[in-house]
Parts: sequence; C-alpha cells; structure tokens
Amino acid sequence: MTFENPIVLITLITGVLFIVAGLILLKFPPKSINELYGYRTSGSMKNQERWDFAQKYSAKEMIKFGGVLLLFSIPGHFFELPKSISVIIGVGLLLLVVAGLIYSVEEAIKRRFNSTNI
Repeated sequence: MTFENPIVLITLITGVLFIVAGLILLKFPPKSINELYGYRTSGSMKNQERWDFAQKYSAKEMIKFGGVLLLFSIPGHFFELPKSISVIIGVGLLLLVVAGLIYSVEEAIKRRFNSTNI
C-alpha cells in the first residue's frame, strides 16, 4: 500500500500539519510578542510592527509550503524505494521546505523593513 511509503507519510502528514498550523496562525495570530506562540525569530521580534507583519506573512507562506509538501507526496504513490532511502528523502524534503519557509519570511521582513530601519 502506498501509505506505507515513508515519502508519502512524511510529506502528506507534515503538509497537512503545515496547512492547519498556517490556517490557525492566520485566524488566531498572537496579539503581542511572546516566546510561546507564533513565528518567533530575532527579526520578527524586534518590534510590534515587524511581529504583526511576520505572523500574517508566515501563516500564508506556511499554507503555501504545506501545499508543496502535499505535492511531493504524489510521486511516492508511483515509485517504490527501499524504506531507508524513502525516509532520508522524506526528511530531506521536509527540512528543505522548513528552510525555504524561514528564508522566505526573513527575506520578506528585510524587504519590508529595510528602508525604514525599524
């Protein structure tokens, strides 16, 4: 069964989690800078304006990147690789997507606030 393929499981489950987390963050963004909930980096926590921008932008990006992970699950339905290779590919794809998400949001923060030096 294709749902036993680690590539499918990893990308499908994390893709859905990214989308759900993005929707929750979009619907219920943290109101103030905190250490518990939201997109928390040194760039996003410098002031309230950056924080508010980062929460909204990261939520939308998380939904997009969740969709990308879901797309990566499709080839796993058609190709059967050894489980160890499938796990490495699945985790690798997840790490790439996480890195892409962070890079995307941090670059957007820099573009938005670089001219005002906030």
